[in-house]
Amino acid sequence: MAGPRIVEAAGAIVLRRAKGRQVQVLLIHRPSYHDWSLPKGKLDPDEYLAAAAVRETREETEVRIRLVHPVDRIEYPIPTGTKRVAYWLGAEIEQKRFKPNSEVDKRIWLTVPSALKRMTYADERHLLEQAVKLPQTTPLLIVRHGKAMDRKHWSGKDQLRQLSSRGRKQSQQLVPLLDAYGVRDLASSTSVRCTSTLAPYAKSKRLDVKGWATLSEEQAKGNPDAVRKLMKRLIKETASSGVPRAICGHRPVLPLMLEALGVPSRPMSPGAVLVAHLSAAGDTVCVEWHKPRV
Repeated sequence: MAGPRIVEAAGAIVLRRAKGRQVQVLLIHRPSYHDWSLPKGKLDPDEYLAAAAVRETREETEVRIRLVHPVDRIEYPIPTGTKRVAYWLGAEIEQKRFKPNSEVDKRIWLTVPSALKRMTYADERHLLEQAVKLPQTTPLLIVRHGKAMDRKHWSGKDQLRQLSSRGRKQSQQLVPLLDAYGVRDLASSTSVRCTSTLAPYAKSKRLDVKGWATLSEEQAKGNPDAVRKLMKRLIKETASSGVPRAICGHRPVLPLMLEALGVPSRPMSPGAVLVAHLSAAGDTVCVEWHKPRV
């Protein structure tokens, strides 16, 4: 017998500093529910939760954001089962003119105390109270390359081995996920299956992928200390610059990469992503894991 249906959704607590330096939060009004709430919505097919949070915020408010930090998840009953909504703290990047519609007829920025009074739902008020206390962090994404062609079907050098058709789909689906965190710097093993995994995002944002032979399987096996040293350097650079970065690596090298972040090793399937949120000092404050959608 099937259990209750779970409807997955995602949303954002979007904060900004107003001219008076007061923190403001973005709220929407939905006429069909007569409520004031945080922007959120259901996933599209094969969509990452984090990408959905950014997309739904943009569609409902005309505010483009990047995700800064995970907050929490809430659940509540709906006629078809249970809706489970994952939320992130979001930072405003761009705001366009808002056009009222049947789903959302008002968009408003309010100070936190005013928003807490205006918001309809207690669980969302609790999320806002959590969000304003979160530390400033910078996301560093560790990506396992997409599914590659089998070694037994590849006659050339292993470093030149290509992504399979599934791997190419995974690399395309990474584009909205990396964009959700505002990734603006790309690093990778020099092996083709790694650089190709980041290539669609690099093309979409007109970025270069910096290749590091140190992160290749061949060199990492013989010199793991070099991997540790490079990762510490990249972590420090990311934390101090505040520029979100993604690094693509191989299954055998990932434990060393995670070790540098202070994250216990765990299996990552092809196309999987770890998001480590770094403090200004380079410490890992929290982590997220994203499984591939195909």
